[in-house]
Amino acid sequence: EVQLVESGGGLVQAGGSLRLSCAASGFTFDDYAIGWFRQAPGKEREGVSCISSSDGNTNYVDSVKGRFTISSDNAKNTVYLQMNSLKPEDTAVYYCAADYYCSAGEFDYWGQGTQVTVSS
Repeated sequence: EVQLVESGGGLVQAGGSLRLSCAASGFTFDDYAIGWFRQAPGKEREGVSCISSSDGNTNYVDSVKGRFTISSDNAKNTVYLQMNSLKPEDTAVYYCAADYYCSAGEFDYWGQGTQVTVSS
């Protein structure tokens, strides 16, 4: 059974940091890309960042470049999203998802999400 479990969300003041984790199981981790997405109330889901587990290539949405860093620990089948200099507009439910490529239109597997709230 494929499972993606996010953790690390919480409440933080603007300018603070959080590190999200996405623990994956039930599939060959090295063959997949893992993406982080977020959805704020009343807004569409947005792709935040993605990493290819096979070659480590990464990408970021412009609004988080220079503040967020995605990384992968293939030995632990876990992907991290280090979020620094958080802003109130980063408030959202953050999801991790898996598919063969970061360019996939709709990722195959999804976690349950973790809430990130940034206070001003």
